Amino acid sequence: MKNLLTTCLLLGVLAGVLTGRAIAAEPQYLLGIAVDSTNTVYLADRELPGVWRLADGKLSPLFVGSKKFRTPLNAVRCLAVDREGKLLAGDSATRDVYRFGDDKQPAPLTKGEIGIPMSIGVTKAGDLVVADLEVHRIWKVPATGGQPTLYAEVAAPRALTVDKDDRVWVVSHGKDQLLRSNAEGKLEVVVAGRPFEFPSAVVVDDEGTAYVCDTYAKAVWKVPAGKPAEKFFAGEPLVSPVGMARSGSDLLVADPRAKAVIRIDAAGKASRMEWTVQTE
Repeated sequence: MKNLLTTCLLLGVLAGVLTGRAIAAEPQYLLGIAVDSTNTVYLADRELPGVWRLADGKLSPLFVGSKKFRTPLNAVRCLAVDREGKLLAGDSATRDVYRFGDDKQPAPLTKGEIGIPMSIGVTKAGDLVVADLEVHRIWKVPATGGQPTLYAEVAAPRALTVDKDDRVWVVSHGKDQLLRSNAEGKLEVVVAGRPFEFPSAVVVDDEGTAYVCDTYAKAVWKVPAGKPAEKFFAGEPLVSPVGMARSGSDLLVADPRAKAVIRIDAAGKASRMEWTVQTE
């Protein structure tokens, strides 16, 4: 019986290797995170490769890509949800942004015109803004897909978001680390200089307060309107936080080294989200 079980396990692993679609028993390296209007959480896993879906405490693969480079969603780095509730995924392996349809299959939107998509935002009109780390630019992509056009040039843009007033916020590794578009659509400095160690994500609440995820500092910073940045939360259970999204008044932080999603509530209390993994 033991030999039979071992043989079955080996055959399963071999089948996964041959197809390039072996599924890990748990998330391996979580980078991007997005939350839809039903509080369903989507997670980009660099080592899956592909996207996980978390709902009602159950974590399951939404899409499993091939481990072969230059195949769709081989290297997903960021996620977002559009105005229609459709999931968007930025993939550096194919240099594109994808939208998931009702069939849960990703469709490319730019014909490989985005170099390293690090973050995606959605405007009120439904257009996408995408941070491209390769060429140090923010691209604007029509809601239905098509040729990207230049929105802004930004040194080392790591992340962006669009607030309720349709302003674009950008985390930069340039000389000024937090920028925001003004009424004319031009980027202006919100946080001057480099107070953050390695900013990797930004979200903005309905009051205009920005939160910046800082990977090296193992922290989340708070930037109230018109005030200096201050640490909102730091330390355990954060290990190496990278991605961040809003879920109501809470922040959800994807941490690849903790192999977890950390929920931080409005009072600054943090806890690991619990789930049961389902791979079938």
